[in-house]
Amino acid sequence: HEKIIILDFGSQTTQLIGRRVRELNVYCEIVPYNKMPKDDPSVIGVILSGSPFSVYDEKAFKIDLSEIRGKYPILGICYGSQLMMHMLGGHVCVAPEREYGKTVVDLDTTSPMFAGLSEKNVCWMSHNDYIETAAPGFKIVASTPNCPVAAAEDEARKLYCVQFHPEVLHTENGTKMLSNFVYNVCGCAGTWKMDSFVEQTVAELKERIGDGKVLCALSGGVDSSVCAAMLAKAIGK
Repeated sequence: HEKIIILDFGSQTTQLIGRRVRELNVYCEIVPYNKMPKDDPSVIGVILSGSPFSVYDEKAFKIDLSEIRGKYPILGICYGSQLMMHMLGGHVCVAPEREYGKTVVDLDTTSPMFAGLSEKNVCWMSHNDYIETAAPGFKIVASTPNCPVAAAEDEARKLYCVQFHPEVLHTENGTKMLSNFVYNVCGCAGTWKMDSFVEQTVAELKERIGDGKVLCALSGGVDSSVCAAMLAKAIGK
């Protein structure tokens, strides 16, 4: 499958990003921020998640963007956008006034990220730091009165960043923005379906387990329940 990789920097909404991408019929995998797959030809785009950290925290999760920049289109969300700007020569600083909640954002609809949207869009902000100056080569494509760089892009290098959270329902047209990234920027075909994932995984389980037996620890949570359901399809009792 063509694949979008989501690098997880510890955001509470990373799983939501993955859900939104999959709802667009595009396969994606969420991996720790420092576990980018090497030499995987199926990867056609990367999303950098948010994080509870500031880019200036000593223990903040960081990566060397030079390892993926130029290989794939990249979208940074919230902390991911700040990290991109910080690493590429922009300036991130503590916001004079924290933005949290629904905020009206002015969009440049000539941007591939915001194609087909109105010029004003309600978006969900949640940040203490903000991007004061975009990195060299980037064009500012969204702003608010308190956030001069609410979104920026370097279209030539296929680098995009948004200070707000398109994955949450509070952001108006957030799914459309993610759709614009995976389809307009990454060029996804959108042929993946969750049903086919289940079928393929069940087939792989059957092959891997063979005549063996399986002990499944079932907590009642989503992950182990889905695992148990797939095992039941694959090997019965």
